[in-house]
Amino acid sequence: MATFIRLTSRAVPLPFDDIDTDQIIPARFLRSTDKAGLGAALFSDWRYTSEGSPRAEFVLNRPESRGAGILLAGGHFGCGSSREHAPWALIDFGFRAVISTSFADIFRTNALKNGLLPVVVDAQTHRELFNLVEQDPSAELTIDLPTQALSMPSGKTVGFSIDGFSKTCLLHAMDELGYLMSHADRIKEYERRNETTPTPP
Repeated sequence: MATFIRLTSRAVPLPFDDIDTDQIIPARFLRSTDKAGLGAALFSDWRYTSEGSPRAEFVLNRPESRGAGILLAGGHFGCGSSREHAPWALIDFGFRAVISTSFADIFRTNALKNGLLPVVVDAQTHRELFNLVEQDPSAELTIDLPTQALSMPSGKTVGFSIDGFSKTCLLHAMDELGYLMSHADRIKEYERRNETTPTPP
């Protein structure tokens, strides 16, 4: 997992509600347990024809989408099955954050555990972001995790929420196991004290 502190990037607009995990990465790609290379399968049924040729009209295949680190999605993103491959594919493609008005709970959890930041904004800000990207695809947004703020080129800044544990893990590039291991000395000291403390009768 990579450290997430501050991201300034263009945003790729995908203005569809209820994008489920089978659309993010179809089930036929779930046999792999290796995260590497899954970006090629991201939105596969939308990106490619049945013969495997890229669809020029799909947003991820457009030149302005290359190198963008933010996906601007419709509402209720990541619904459907609980496959962890969905955030794996988004990250492998190059996304570090997804902006929406809401996320499916399991997708949100899987995203945070893998270093992908889900940012929830209100409906008005959501519309403003889509209008901005439509008018200027080169416009950059800034997501600052320490202050939990999303900033637009106009100077407008909106806050977003994240639980303290997930924020700490993202800031320090740690998963749950890494967080536990960071307290290894304190855990050993606790165990040592318990070994020497008599058990009460």
